[in-house]
Amino acid sequence: MTRTLITGGLVITAADEVHADVLIEHGRVVALAAPGTQEWAADRVIDASQKYVIPGGVDAHTHMELPFGGTFASDTFETGTRAAAWGGTTTIVDFAVQAKSEPLRAGLDAWMAKADGNCAVDYAFHMIMSDVNESTLREMPKLVELGVSSFKLFMAYPGVFYSDDGQILRAMQVAGDTGGLIMMHAENGIAIDVLVEQALARGETDPRYHGEVRKALLEAEATHRAIQLARVAGSPLYVVHVSAQEAVAELAAARDMGLPVFGETCPQYLFLSTDNLAEPDFEGAKYVCSTPLRPKEHQAPLWRGLRTNDLQVVSTDHCPFCFVGQKELGRGDFSKIPNDLPGVENRMDLLHQAVVDGHISRRRWIEIACATPARMFGLYPQKGTIAPGSDADVVIYDPHATQVLSAETHHMNVDYSAYEGRTITGQVETVLSRGELVVDQRKYTGHAGHGAFVPRGLCQYLG
Repeated sequence: MTRTLITGGLVITAADEVHADVLIEHGRVVALAAPGTQEWAADRVIDASQKYVIPGGVDAHTHMELPFGGTFASDTFETGTRAAAWGGTTTIVDFAVQAKSEPLRAGLDAWMAKADGNCAVDYAFHMIMSDVNESTLREMPKLVELGVSSFKLFMAYPGVFYSDDGQILRAMQVAGDTGGLIMMHAENGIAIDVLVEQALARGETDPRYHGEVRKALLEAEATHRAIQLARVAGSPLYVVHVSAQEAVAELAAARDMGLPVFGETCPQYLFLSTDNLAEPDFEGAKYVCSTPLRPKEHQAPLWRGLRTNDLQVVSTDHCPFCFVGQKELGRGDFSKIPNDLPGVENRMDLLHQAVVDGHISRRRWIEIACATPARMFGLYPQKGTIAPGSDADVVIYDPHATQVLSAETHHMNVDYSAYEGRTITGQVETVLSRGELVVDQRKYTGHAGHGAFVPRGLCQYLG
């Protein structure tokens, strides 16, 4: 095992910024010391002068190989985790999916098989419950014991993933008893389906209507309802991909009451808007995701929520579908456009741009992208920080480099970039995963099979 020394960089964690040398051995961080104060011998020395030394990113919301709308997400675990590494993310938490009438364990085993031997960086799983019943409720504690300690439920997608309020309440009660965390897709899918039907009947078929029917008030209503059900159940709640200022207000009100309620947003809601959904010639289909993109005025409340900690995590909801042949399934009917977009490679860079633009501090960047997702999902301090004993998931980040985001140069297996042509200040230079070089001076040196499954503990913000 190679002994690695990183010298001369500014080490940034959620807690601290300090110039330090970092010693790595046996896949872990061994020690930090003031620059030049220790005569450490090493097989490999990485000069990080004028650079940041940051923890590898933890993307707690990805969907590799997800079946959706008659097709599959275009990134496999191999291509998706390679792209994650290029973007400075060294751990993903993906979603195993329970098929209707199947046990939870069957879904988990299927996703474990997809990932096994194929990942360039480490991975863990949440469990999507698409059929809440007495049998699957009994399985929940067993999955927690296996290190799959969070369960996603949907108030949207009737007939596919949807759970009614009674099912949600029951799952929350089990989670409250076992220490599991319920993750909620909070949109009123029953009402949205009515609005979809009415829009299509009026001949409103273009991608922009996807955003118009999935109304912000129906996200806020579902968020409010999920919070109240969690209160009744005595359960914590994590609301995924929050996009609307009205939903942020519901989370803020709950947190002001001291409730264990948490919220996640995604780069697309911070940097894109309904202007993208309205792009002509069906180009808007590239930006169809759920929850949908909102008008630009929602961005400022999202940034404010990240600063005030009413939102705690930025994940990607990475679930790419190619424009040609996949997004095009919805030509003439926006409701048939596969939902979601690519982003696992762009998250760390976009959030550094937010530092440059003054939205957040450097430490908050690391907090929302590395440390908090690791704590939220029982991975800290193994992941999400640079400290003695932590996994040596370390990124050398050049804050002065500039790059132009483009499908021509990205490594995600998808034929467009949601951020095409956007100039970003800052770029990942070198990435270590458990001490192994995965990206070395902008050259990919990783390989499928290096990434390992990481069993997770319980949410560290509870109890």
